[in-house]
This record gives sequence, C-alpha cells and structure tokens, in this order.
Amino acid sequence: MSSMTVGDFLIERLYQWGVRRIFGYPGDGINGVFGALARAQGKIEFVQARHEEMAAFMASAHAKFTGELGVCMATSGPGASHLLTGLYDARLDHMPVLAIVGQQARTAIGGHYQQELDLVSLFKDVAGAFVHQASAPSQVRHLLDRAVRTAVGERQVTALILPNDLQEEPYSEPARAHGTVHSGVGFSKPKVVPYEQDLQRAADVLNSGERVAILVGAGALGAADEVIQVAQQLGAGVAKALLGKAVLPDDLPWVTGSIGLLGTEPSYKLMTECDTLLMIGSGFPYSEYLPEEGKARGVQIDLAPDMLSLRYPMEVNLTGDAAETLSALLPLLLDKDRSAWRKRVEGWRESWEKTLAKRALVTANPINPQRVVYELSPQLPDEAIITCDSGSCANWFARDLKIRKGMQCSLSGGLASMGAAVPYAIAAKFAWPDRPVIALVGDGAMQMNNMAELITVAKYWRQWGNGRWICAVFNNEDLNQVTWEQRVMEGDPKFEASQSIPDVPYHRFAEAIGLKGIFVDSDDKVAGAWEQALASEVPVVIEFKTDPDVPPLPPHIKLEQAKKFATALLKGDPNEAGILVQTARQVLGAVLPGHKKD
Repeated sequence: MSSMTVGDFLIERLYQWGVRRIFGYPGDGINGVFGALARAQGKIEFVQARHEEMAAFMASAHAKFTGELGVCMATSGPGASHLLTGLYDARLDHMPVLAIVGQQARTAIGGHYQQELDLVSLFKDVAGAFVHQASAPSQVRHLLDRAVRTAVGERQVTALILPNDLQEEPYSEPARAHGTVHSGVGFSKPKVVPYEQDLQRAADVLNSGERVAILVGAGALGAADEVIQVAQQLGAGVAKALLGKAVLPDDLPWVTGSIGLLGTEPSYKLMTECDTLLMIGSGFPYSEYLPEEGKARGVQIDLAPDMLSLRYPMEVNLTGDAAETLSALLPLLLDKDRSAWRKRVEGWRESWEKTLAKRALVTANPINPQRVVYELSPQLPDEAIITCDSGSCANWFARDLKIRKGMQCSLSGGLASMGAAVPYAIAAKFAWPDRPVIALVGDGAMQMNNMAELITVAKYWRQWGNGRWICAVFNNEDLNQVTWEQRVMEGDPKFEASQSIPDVPYHRFAEAIGLKGIFVDSDDKVAGAWEQALASEVPVVIEFKTDPDVPPLPPHIKLEQAKKFATALLKGDPNEAGILVQTARQVLGAVLPGHKKD
C-alpha cells in the first residue's frame, strides 16, 4: 500500500463503492486524482464535459436515470464554483451526487493564494448533508466512505475537498490509536414501511372518499404497478407532477397528465373536484393547483419526512417507500363503486386530447411549437429517454408528449434551471447506450451553454455503439416562457432588450462538428423531420423555426390573467398582431374583450 498515493486510494475506493463513471473537467488543483484515474487504466470511465456546471448536471442525470450515485469532479477555485448550479439541481430533486474538488496546497490555505476559495463554506448549503476538506492521508478513507453513504442513504449531495499536495502524498491507513476512524464500504437500501395502525388510518380516509385523486411524483418512479393497482381499487384519476411524468403510461384513460401551470385541464378539474387526495412521492410546489384547503381529505406517502404535509395539510402522513407502502396499503382498501367518478375523469381526459390535437394542428408562423412534440410522440421508439429544458418547450413536453411503458424522461425540476437538457441527454446515453435519447431544448438554453455540449456528443458518440441521439431546438429568437410570464403575470408587454435573442443556425453548427443537421420551417415537414432524425445512425440536431406568439396557455385561464394579458396588449406589445391571431386560435380570445376566435 505504501506506493499508493491518496489519489490512487480514492479511485480504488470509489471503484469498491461501485462507481464506474465520473463526469468532470481537469485542472491543476485536482491533477493528483486525474493521475490516479489514468493509472487505474479504465476501471472508472472519465467523461470530459465542456464546462463543470454541465458535468454536475450529468452527475444529477446519471443518478436520475440509473438510481446510482452520480459523481462529478473539478479543480479548485472556478472549477469548484462552476459545479454549483448542477449540484443544486441534484439537491432540489433529491438525487445522490458526490462532488470531488481540488483545493490549493495545505501550506497555502489562508494566504490569499491563487484559486483559493473557502470551499467548505461555498459548498455548505448545496452539500450541507456532508462536506469536508481532508487534511491527512489517513483521513480520506472515512471522509469518502461517509460522503458516499450519506449521498446514497439520504439521497443528498455531498462534497469532498482535497488539497492538491495531499492528493500526491503516499496513502496510509489510519493507525490503531486514539483519535482515528476506521470506516468500511457498503450500503443496503432499507425497506421503509409505516406501521399497520398508520396504514389503517390512511385506508380509512381513502375508503371514505367518493371522488379520489392521486398525484404522483418522482418518488413513485419504480412503483407503477402498485400505483395502478391502488388507482383501480379506488376508482381514482391520476395526475402527474413533471418529475413523475414517467411513473404511469399516458395510454391509461384515467391518467390526466401533468399538473400545474404547465399542466392539463383534466388534472386541474381532478384536483378541484375531488374529495380525497392521495399524494405519492411528490414535492410539487404550487399549492394553488391542489384542492382548496379543507375541500379534500388528504393522505401523503413520502420517503422524506420533511416533504410531508408541506403543500397541503394532510390528515395522514406516511413515511415510506412508495412501492412498499402502496403494497401494504392495498389489502386494506375496500371495494366501492366509484365508476361514475372514474367515467367523469375519463371524459375530461378524452375531451382534452381533442383540444390538444386541435391546438397542435393550428397553423403558425412558421411552425406551431406544440406541433413539434405532438408529431414526435407517436414516433417515439420503445424505451426512449426524453430530456427537456426549462422554458416554453417544457409546456409542450408536459402536455403533448405521451409516455409509454418502459420509457424514461426528466428535466430540472426543483431548480428549473436552463441548460440541463443536453447534459441530461448525454448522461442518459452513457448510462443506456442502446436506448434512443431525445433532448427538447429552447434556443435560450442552447445559447447559454448547451451548444458547447454538442461538442461533447461529437467527441464521444462513436463509443456509444449507436448514434441514436437527437437534440431538438425550438428556435423562436425569444426567451419565450419569461416573455409570456411578463405578459400574463405582470401585465407588461414584451421587453425586447431582455427577451429577444439572436438567430443562430444550430443545425449548421451541428454539421460543422460532424453531427447531422436538419432545418425545418414549415408545419407540414415536422413529422418527416422526426422520421428522418429517428432513422439516423449519427447524432442529429433538428432546428425547428417556431412561432413565439403561440401562447403556452395555463390549464385554467383566470380572469386576472386575462386582464393582465389584455393590459399588456393595450400597452403596445411589439408582437401584438401575431399574438392576437395565435391566442384567438388557441381559444384565449374567448375570455378577452373585443377579440373573437377565428
């Protein structure tokens, strides 16, 4: 062991913990670990991102799409600080991620040295569950073991900070002496189920309900069979928070789809008209889209006690794993005829599907963005993985994309950060190279940081075994979601200085770096473009020239929103003419004074 450096020990110990891939970017502050990674000769694969923030997003996505620990690595100073946004994404979505970062030499710390930041303080919020800076070789063993165990056991972000001189030191095991710690490798996930009497209390509430609504989130992923059985027993409709979109397939007629501002009308009705709410593994933040307080009795299941009874005052709060808890709950649920309620739910859903189709097929200038996702949905290959960015594209992902059994999908949920879709899609392809991966991205996120990550795709795609990887860019030269929020929430017209962005030929950039580029600027070519992209053996960037004036309508338009929207137009919105045409076509005209639907 004497010839082993601290860096060598770290890589070997990560391997013992089951880590097989690290995302990151090099720098002199972490060179000792990179040297060890090279000496390990491929035991752990290193994926080089273009930017540390993207590496952290990749680690977060790896955890989401595999259930494993995600690991990212960066140098001291700016490398470490760049990781933060991607780490916050993991933290807010309860993903197990470990960040390994370099630091200046121990003798320089406190000396206002180059790239010296107080990294423990910097990471204290995002990695508050466990963040420590190593100071001696024999300390690294227990720091790493605890960082990994805390991350996977508590579904938290943790951070390990390594001074650069320490990485090169000979590794030594802790002495058998006072003041030393002797840790070990290994974690077994526990079975977490509530006590029988608490399950019975929950069953009593659910059994008494006549109109039961279920809301599932990311905590219910992997519990599809149990959710279906409980929903059938209760005659319930099921709405899905965005992170829970892949919990249930959308071909079930009583699944009402997404909830919230980006949600569907049947999910809105399900929540406003139910008398009982069962919430499973969701931290969906917008309480105004849940039943009005006091109108429904509530039961919630969550593995994290601090997420219970947080969005709605629940009568019974069950701390437990979704699948295990639902399995234990099922035998306690009584047979009861709720067919009338179920029929209403299915009717809302059927009517909504017709509305969605009509909205998607409305002509726009040049392309209706809904049409992009509407045409993709039936062409999605089995076992596809879909990622989405924050922005108006998330509306169409939420509403128009139909998930089938065996598919996975995700986005930056709690953080709702721009720029996650392409690194998510890269991590998904590394984790599941045989599966087709599709990223839906707005032009704002592409310009912010995702265009550069296409270079990462160009660097690695031949290693994946197939090139079935697609990035769809919604190019409308507008930071569209915020533009609409300015209009509808603030009653302000579009502010050109902050909202308009340059037109960039994304498909040509793709071609310039060796990928396939497709440009689409008419509605009737959308379906064919998807067909062409899905058949490609080389990764594809499809650039859809979409209309920024198509409104991402909320599921229920409140009079207050309509008034603010009308006010924005009266103030002279630069896109007024196009907006009026599109909103009339998309039915908002029905609630605006003086404008009729065409």
